Amino acid sequence: MPSMNRHVLVAALLALVAVAPAATAAPRFEVTPFAGYRSGGEFDTQQTADGQSTTVDLEDGSSWGIDLGLYRDSNSFYELLYATQSTSLDSRDPLYGGIDIQTDYYQFGGTIFFADEQWLIPYLSLTAGVTRFSADGGLGSETKFSTSLGGGLRLPFGENFAATLGLRGYLTFVESDTDFFCVSGSGEAGCLLKSSGGTYFQGEALLGLTFRF
Repeated sequence: MPSMNRHVLVAALLALVAVAPAATAAPRFEVTPFAGYRSGGEFDTQQTADGQSTTVDLEDGSSWGIDLGLYRDSNSFYELLYATQSTSLDSRDPLYGGIDIQTDYYQFGGTIFFADEQWLIPYLSLTAGVTRFSADGGLGSETKFSTSLGGGLRLPFGENFAATLGLRGYLTFVESDTDFFCVSGSGEAGCLLKSSGGTYFQGEALLGLTFRF
């Protein structure tokens, strides 16, 4: 074989070796920061001297979070979710209206894609973990078990970048008449609110930017 042909063959083999891993490699991780709009969340006020109480809702408002994924295969991944919202109580009572409430979700679960050679890829997500309620003004916090169910569409823009549009519902389990946002010490003690039932629900619409690598 002429020397030039041997050099060309060697160069071609080296090129194939270099290209093959890149062609077969698939993303292993993804990161999705997202912004959203969250609604829902209801509490009972503490009973007054005459035994009366009313319900008070959280104001609807913006939220944000981050979703981390470790791929199990090309159509599913394990997921670690953090989502948060800071908003006020929807009340004209100055006792409640001036207090900011933060609701944080820390959850683990998984997502599955329903890909069928189409650009818009539907997905379904199921997670479980805890919800942490906290408030300003030196009030105490509460942490409760929760789950979430989400779904939406993934819009790929190339191999490693996509937009994610979705809806997610968060369900937190609480005991009836659980006290929230309590303070004690310095001669005063008491709690601001109580649970309004055995569950606490919030819904969220979100838009995220997904980076895969």
